[in-house]
Amino acid sequence: MVESANRLGEYLRARRELVRPEDVGLPTVGRRRVPGLRREELALLAGISSDYYLRLEQGRDRHPSAQVLDSLARVLRLDDDATAHLHRLARPTPRRRHQRRPERVPAGIQQLVMSWTRNPAFVQGRYMDVLFANPLAIALSPLCRPGVNVVRALFLDPEIHEAHGSETATAGVVAALRALVGPDVEDPPLAELVGELSVKSERFRRLWARHDVKPKAGSGTSTFQHPQVGPLELSYEKLAVTGTEGQLLVVYHAVPGSPAEQALALLSGLAGDVGGAGDSGNSGGAEQSGRSSRSGSGAAGREPSPNGWLRS
Repeated sequence: MVESANRLGEYLRARRELVRPEDVGLPTVGRRRVPGLRREELALLAGISSDYYLRLEQGRDRHPSAQVLDSLARVLRLDDDATAHLHRLARPTPRRRHQRRPERVPAGIQQLVMSWTRNPAFVQGRYMDVLFANPLAIALSPLCRPGVNVVRALFLDPEIHEAHGSETATAGVVAALRALVGPDVEDPPLAELVGELSVKSERFRRLWARHDVKPKAGSGTSTFQHPQVGPLELSYEKLAVTGTEGQLLVVYHAVPGSPAEQALALLSGLAGDVGGAGDSGNSGGAEQSGRSSRSGSGAAGREPSPNGWLRS
């Protein structure tokens, strides 16, 4: 799915089509030929002329004021994250086009991740590729294996999709991908990923067309149902890796003295028994990751135990 250069107009149109007249206090009389609000309805509610809004949506005017953007965001019922995204689309940061180098995890971060023997940890790249992981993370879940693209696996890997490809999870990961890349949707690796998923997954295609934007929370809890050690309720923290383009360090931890802590200790022993699995995550980053996730993210989910499944 290739997007045009009129990103602001595409976003306005997509969000306009999701707002029902009754959501903003307008009567619904008779049949409507368009989904959502009409252009003139949105313009009226935002306090701008219909002609000016038409120019914005068609890309003939790309420099609306902050006040106009805030008025449109209010009518479109955008939250803070989506409103910030709208402003970024109207004022994109100029980027020098250059060949993006493979994503490489800094050596110090690799050493840190490998030093955690009781905490599953992995590094996620700009497009949600798993670039590096310690053995405990690999033992915890197939989604933590280096080479897996989380978005691709969630939609296209049958086992992973069945385990935790709920409507909420798939919608959330697409909105998070939008938030990670921002206005830079022409980046070739992203275009390749979006194109592949748009062809192979109708649900992804529909979700991407909505232009939802919602960053993943920096901390929270997840529950894993592991086939060998049982359920684990773990907290997670997501930390930006400085000096990289959008890499995140994801670390799981259990409440001290909890059953999850005991299960992690057991899983740590099992991970050690299978022999240095964490070494499969190297600094080669995106090149290796892209090949692996395209050629068989499903294989990562079907490797011999230990593996795990994220339930919520």
